[in-house]
Formats: sequence, C-alpha cells, structure tokens
Amino acid sequence: RIMRPDDANIAGNVHGGTILKMIEEAGAIISTRHCNCQAGEPCVAALARVERTDFLSPMCIGEVANVSAEITYTSRHSVEVQVNVMSENILTGAKKVTNKATLWYVPLSLKNVNKVLEVPPIQYARKEQEDEGKKRYEEQKLDRLETKQRNGDVILPVINPDPHTVGYSQSSLIHLVGPSDCTLLGFVHGGVTMKLMDEVAGIVAARHCKTNIVTASVDAINFHEKIKKGCVITVSGRMTFTSNKSMEIEVFVDADPFVDEPRERYRAVSAFFTYVSLSKEGKPLPVPQLLTETEDEKRRFEEGKGRYLQTKAKRQAQMQQAAQQ
Repeated sequence: RIMRPDDANIAGNVHGGTILKMIEEAGAIISTRHCNCQAGEPCVAALARVERTDFLSPMCIGEVANVSAEITYTSRHSVEVQVNVMSENILTGAKKVTNKATLWYVPLSLKNVNKVLEVPPIQYARKEQEDEGKKRYEEQKLDRLETKQRNGDVILPVINPDPHTVGYSQSSLIHLVGPSDCTLLGFVHGGVTMKLMDEVAGIVAARHCKTNIVTASVDAINFHEKIKKGCVITVSGRMTFTSNKSMEIEVFVDADPFVDEPRERYRAVSAFFTYVSLSKEGKPLPVPQLLTETEDEKRRFEEGKGRYLQTKAKRQAQMQQAAQQ
C-alpha cells in the first residue's frame, strides 16, 4: 500500500511501528492460511515472537510498501515466517529493501482461545533447511524463557529529573483494548501492540536528544501472554544505553484485566528498540550521553553496551563475508 502522511513523523519518514504492523499482518495471514489448510478444528495464528529486525533503509510518504511473507519452518505447534519489505518510488520506479523480519506464530482454536493446535508440516526442498529451522526454533524457545525470567522490572515516575538521565526521557502510554485492536478470538493483534511500543520508544528517544529520530532496529520482541479485549495496557519505555550515534530503549507492556477478570496485572510483551538521531537533511547526528544515576541504571547500561558490541561485531562479520563473496 502507499504510505500516507498519517503513517509518518514530522520529517516525512514512515514510523517504524507502521512497518512492524504491516509485517505482522502479513505473517498472521500466511500463518492462519497454512494452519487451516487441512481439515480439522479452525484456528487463528497468534504472534509469539519477532526476531531482531533491522530497518535497512527509511521509507517516505508517497512510496509504495510491498510486504511479502514465506513460511520457512514448522514445528508441532509453531510456524516460522520470514517477511521482506520493499519500498517503491512510483515516480522513478526505484526499489529498495527496507526490512527483513522473522516471526513465530502459534495456532489457537476458535472454539477455545487457550488451546494450541497442531501445525500442518511443510515440505522442505533440502534436509538442511529443516535442520537449520529446527536450530532456530530451539534458540528462540530458550531465549523466550530467559527473557520471561528477567521481566520483573517496573518504571516509576521521577520528580524533577535532570536532562539526559533515564528519568528525564522515560515515558508511558495507557490504552484501553477495544474490538478494533483484536483478532477473531478477542485478543490484541501483535502488530497493534508493536505499533504502540514503537510510539513510546520514539517519544523516549526524541525527549533524550530533541531531534528527529528514526527506528534503526528492534531486538527480539517476546509475546509472553495474550492480551484480551477490555484490558487496560500500559506501554512503558526507558533509555538503557547510548553509543555515539544510537540509543537503546527498553519497552514493555503490562496488562490489567479490566472486565470480568479477577487477575492481577501481568507482563505481556517486552523488547529493546534502537533509534538514531537525524538532522533535517537526514544525516546522522551525535547522541547525548545517557547519565546513569543508580546501580540498576548502570547495570542496564553495561548490558546494553554488551548487546551493542555484539550486534556491531556480527554486522562487521557479515560485511566481511559479503565482500569475500
């Protein structure tokens, strides 16, 4: 579809959350189609996880986004979908790849939202494809478990914070989940949640550097539990790390069952977003150094630095490999 002004920020770049929402919609369509391709109990595919996603190139108002999805692995109860996003300038015909993403879905019964159904297997062109997919499946399964175990943090308000501190830029958004946010089963679309998370992360980044900002990448997004219609969700974001030209923001979503639910608030989704600061001409700008004050902030900064260096080393290795080819 063509990108409109309401899809973009004040500089004309399309919001990362808008692209994430399109990616998730493509994944949900192909997964639901596949899981219903054989006779059996009807189901809807629910998003469980999004692997690290890099925003390779910005997309602008007036460009056409083409989102394509392919199922690359199936386990007994999950589907791996790989999605590519391409932008097209319809005035010049120029095309470029803007995003590549890997998503995991599970099929939930239409009759019982808590029942996970079996996934029809796919045919692999080579045995190596199945082996590689199984390895990715085991890795994401382990990472989801580790992420869930460290999800006890909350963001508390800070009175009169100093500029460039964690408390100065931290932000929260409260949203009542309505019917338009939900699937046929009455729980929130993953794309809706990711769009809200990107909005909060963008506010945190803009508050910190006071410039135009764009989403550079999103670390793995883990959907720990479903969010039902009628819940009040709180999307919270805080700065964890800054390099010379990038900012890492931790974002998590807490759900408060609001209607006919005696349950306590619970952590539903968590992820790390990375943003860069741009000038009016679209050139990278230096990012103000994050000032850490507490031991927890210093610990999170070092953890973020570790993720940054790991990603940087991986990117350099990929560039070297591409140059040798």
